[in-house]
Amino acid sequence: MKSFSVKTNIACSPEEIWAVLMDTRTYSEWATGTRRLEGQIAQGERLELFTVSKPDKPMTLRVSNLEPQKSFTLSGGLPFNLFRGDRTFTLTPQADGITEFSMQEVFSGWLSPVLGRMIPDLTDSFDAYAAGLKQQCEGSRD
Repeated sequence: MKSFSVKTNIACSPEEIWAVLMDTRTYSEWATGTRRLEGQIAQGERLELFTVSKPDKPMTLRVSNLEPQKSFTLSGGLPFNLFRGDRTFTLTPQADGITEFSMQEVFSGWLSPVLGRMIPDLTDSFDAYAAGLKQQCEGSRD
């Protein structure tokens, strides 16, 4: 199974970070590579993600495993679980008032051994996403 992950500490409460993550209208301002995100992040809802690299061909994602102020997962892929990506966002409060943000995507399904090889290294884009979120959250406190 192919996977990617990132972690960063953000000097904000989980509630403040959660508010930024839930505001799909502003993703294009801070989430590198995102042209726009349409829909609402709520349990079972569908989202349309338009990326800079494919502005006219959105990815359809489903929101699953949503625990308010803690975590949610965006899932997408091919029918019948042939190939699937599950990206989980998690907020973990730390003792010092800092919140650890983590994001992990795991690719699975019957075709993952073949299609997984075609997925480029997402490490830089994960790092950029975490840095953009950190800047958006901490910058709003100034």
